[in-house]
Amino acid sequence: MEKFAFIIHPMDKSDVARKYKIANFLPESAVEWVVKRMEPKYVSHVTGVRSKTGTELEGWLVGCPLTARQMLALDEGFVLDKITATAKLAQELGAGIVGLGAFTSVVGDAGVTIKAGVDIAVTSGNSYTVATAVEGLFKAGDLMNAPADSVGAVVGAGGSIGKVCARLMARRLPKLILIDKNPDAVADVVADLKQQGKCEVEVAPEVSTALPQADLVIAVSSAAKAIVQAKDLKRGSVVCDVARPRDVSRRVVEERNDVLVIEGGMIAVPGEPDFGFNFGFPPGTAYACMSETMICALEGTYESYTLGRDLAIDQVERIGQLAQKHGFELAGFRSFERKVEEDYIESVRRNASRG
Repeated sequence: MEKFAFIIHPMDKSDVARKYKIANFLPESAVEWVVKRMEPKYVSHVTGVRSKTGTELEGWLVGCPLTARQMLALDEGFVLDKITATAKLAQELGAGIVGLGAFTSVVGDAGVTIKAGVDIAVTSGNSYTVATAVEGLFKAGDLMNAPADSVGAVVGAGGSIGKVCARLMARRLPKLILIDKNPDAVADVVADLKQQGKCEVEVAPEVSTALPQADLVIAVSSAAKAIVQAKDLKRGSVVCDVARPRDVSRRVVEERNDVLVIEGGMIAVPGEPDFGFNFGFPPGTAYACMSETMICALEGTYESYTLGRDLAIDQVERIGQLAQKHGFELAGFRSFERKVEEDYIESVRRNASRG
């Protein structure tokens, strides 16, 4: 039986309160003071994951006791040490690979330092996250009746993840807008796509001028705060936000009932998985980054798959192929940590059609 582990952490005080009820009665600062001084925690034992090939998998969820805000605000060295200590717990439990969940894959060098501190493989999960984000974007576009000649856009197109997203989207769209404040950062992608001649490419420095043209948007910038606002988006558009911190302001879903915002897909995990923990997803489904970790373990190679800021399109395509081999597939969408229901998508589609 193959073995993996996945690191989770509380996003804010409310997550801490799920286990420690007293946190409900304390200010955020007091809760953060306490969790900062806690040791990494064993959370649950994962059972029942079974590949289409017949290979079985067990694993562990391990908790890094820092909130999302602390991950970004505290001294980087302290945070990396805490994540490394959590990865060491995964190693002690018997995992052959550990995945970095939520903000643990954002801090520092996206897993390179963590890998140096342990004797097992490490992956950020970004390859399968990107693969399913692009797949989910087009699936959501179909549900929203996006036009056949939809215009795509990539926010943060100059980054390594943005470049891969651009190349994948360009295969299926007649026009693509690459949004980045530094035009030189996207020069290589522009040259490649123009040479292929299948997709018209435009470069824009600001979301406010580019997004009103776009029907299908992926947001992957490394901005410190939300840069996509309600006023920026085209009626009926779909936005897939895979950036952390988020690129899309929460006010978009509060003020725009004619726009669909998703944060990537929920993945159906093969077998009869029991994660021993409630992610707020339907039973048997998991995050794409966690799924990448399980896929790598099922392959039994135990080599670090996605590490650092660089991401290659062949990595993304390969993990997609392995996902199919083992029986992982897109099972729905989430938005701001909640499942996106079909009736909600239908209401957004109706509102968009009234314009």
